[in-house]
Amino acid sequence: MEYDAGLTDRRRQTRSNIYRYIYDAKGFCSRQSLARDLGLSLPTVYQNLSKLMSAGLVRDSGEQQSTGGRKASGLSIVPDARVAVGISVTEHRLRIAAADLVLNELAYQEVDNGPIHRFADMGGLLAQVLEEFLDRFAIDRGRLLGVGIALPAVMSPDSRYITAAPTLRLKDTTLEGLTDSIPYPTYVENDATSGGHAEFFVRGSGRNMAYLSLENGIGGAILVGGAPYLGDNRRSAEFGHMCVEPGGLPCTCGAQGCLEAYCSPRRIRGAFGVPLEEFFSQLECRGPRAGEYEALWDNMLRHLAIGVNNIHMALDCDVVIGGVLSEFLSPYLPRLREYAAGINFIVSDAANLHLSTLRRHTVSLGVALHFVTEFLEHI
Repeated sequence: MEYDAGLTDRRRQTRSNIYRYIYDAKGFCSRQSLARDLGLSLPTVYQNLSKLMSAGLVRDSGEQQSTGGRKASGLSIVPDARVAVGISVTEHRLRIAAADLVLNELAYQEVDNGPIHRFADMGGLLAQVLEEFLDRFAIDRGRLLGVGIALPAVMSPDSRYITAAPTLRLKDTTLEGLTDSIPYPTYVENDATSGGHAEFFVRGSGRNMAYLSLENGIGGAILVGGAPYLGDNRRSAEFGHMCVEPGGLPCTCGAQGCLEAYCSPRRIRGAFGVPLEEFFSQLECRGPRAGEYEALWDNMLRHLAIGVNNIHMALDCDVVIGGVLSEFLSPYLPRLREYAAGINFIVSDAANLHLSTLRRHTVSLGVALHFVTEFLEHI
């Protein structure tokens, strides 16, 4: 790292191990526990901590309660020592979030976005909006690790062009020009894959997970032991385009009966022309159109249960639902589990079905997470 470029590989690994130990510590972390658990001498621990503290990456965090002897001084990382930014590109807006090293959200903003015809034009807009965002929230560019960009798109294995992006109305489109105007390290990823990474990171359980993202475009991610399963052509977890109703509603992809056609938030807006907040408020308080709202919502839940069951039957792991629609799902989770369990001959309680921990801004935080992970791997 830049704070000590002359380190040998062995000394760099020692310093990295010390930082990661403090980063991953769940309870009180002391110099003595560092030395004991990593098998290092106290002088080695003190020497490396001095460098990490001078670089602003580690700090003292108070003292442990004494049991009669000298109180041990605690250690913690400095979360905002580095910052990463994630931009989620959607059909109508850009969602921008800044995150620290433990994925705490430091700032968030939404900016309206017009139709995308050329990514070269989009790249100029992203660069402008990004600089305004950094200025508005006084984010130190010297601490900026990089900028992640998440797209609702199936991308080529080399990430150089879009194979298909139905909600953006794009197909076989090059990404040329998207990042050229951004003067920081950049990374481009699928939106649902990014959301899945963020969810796996914050849950911290280490359990295999299928992430189902309920945005205007429905997608997902599969995490096995924390590593993504991308498929041979980087097209895995396109859950939104599994068929849940043969010959059913038309989907933006051109097929009929896709999960996305039945469970996307755009179905609610298309049917009633109201924002999600108003739809669920009227549903809860039994407004004038509550009967119509309930009929549509129940139909969405039943088709969502089919999709969830299909995922579980194929992958046999936890299924976590995220995306904008998940923000409203909590009161209806028991019903969704009931519907899912009713069509599963193996389990009877659908206890493997969960709602996202993050709920809001998952995609933006998830694509920013790429740079946090990269930092932790190379510190």
